[in-house]
Amino acid sequence: MHLNARVAELERGLSVLTFISFWKGRIMAPRPAWKGYLKLSLVTCAVELTNVVTHTERVSFRILNRKTGNTVKRLYVDAETGKPLEEDEEVKGYELDDGDFIHIEEDEIEAVQIESSHTMALDGFVDKASIQQIYLDTPYYVAPADKVSEEAFAVIRDAMAGKKMAGLARIVLYRRERPVVIEPLGKGMVLTTLRYDNTVRQPDTVFGDIEPVKTDQEMTDLAELIIDKKKTKFDPSKFDDKYEEALLELIRAKKAGHKAPKAKAAPKPSNVVNLFDALKKSLSDSGSSKTSSSAKGKPAAKRAKPKASAPKRKSA
Repeated sequence: MHLNARVAELERGLSVLTFISFWKGRIMAPRPAWKGYLKLSLVTCAVELTNVVTHTERVSFRILNRKTGNTVKRLYVDAETGKPLEEDEEVKGYELDDGDFIHIEEDEIEAVQIESSHTMALDGFVDKASIQQIYLDTPYYVAPADKVSEEAFAVIRDAMAGKKMAGLARIVLYRRERPVVIEPLGKGMVLTTLRYDNTVRQPDTVFGDIEPVKTDQEMTDLAELIIDKKKTKFDPSKFDDKYEEALLELIRAKKAGHKAPKAKAAPKPSNVVNLFDALKKSLSDSGSSKTSSSAKGKPAAKRAKPKASAPKRKSA
């Protein structure tokens, strides 16, 4: 949903609180997720991290008491006595092998400080493309925290841009030390947290049982023609959350006193009986008349079937 349509929806009274929250997120400066220092050898500058992702436009629901319509709240309850706890009665505990717990106070956790709690030291540089996508986690914008730091920040940023390299560092974020990669992005930088190797399933553990298949070259050529026909430019502004749209449709209906709209069953794809015919039909459906003339013209690998540029045949 576009911005204007979203505002109009909220202004019609679906949720005043959501509308206020929505505009606060637009008007108020984003709150930094972390403040500290970026360090390259002896060069240091104060920086702050800001979340790239915002959830202000998501449809959210509150839990209510079905009978009274009142909102409810969650309470911590003693597992043995069943009595609810006051906030000052709560304490974190680390469970030992024998089932006993060590009590850990909040101020004791806050007192745990290491270098990466406040400083990101760039201790190595890599080509960002060399980092497998499966290790990339959460992105954050990196900006200078004050005017004094802008020059040093720009020097580090421009040096990495000039060498086309990304820096590796570590940072304590949300009470966990995380490896990160930092790279230039326009006037600022973007930091992406990385996953530890022992937390990532390697591809072979999932793909290992897939048997090697010798594909038919003509079918591969047809698939490539379909890809060429559907080639486009990446434009995230065209992404629509159709599930959220369906939720809003449900909310509109309920607000107007109507029954929930009937769900439209999505068509299920049929099993492919003849892969070659399915590829030919896909190419035809996407407008193969123009694309067929640009086919590579390779001879059929195994079949004496028409080439992509030949007249269309009926599908099975």
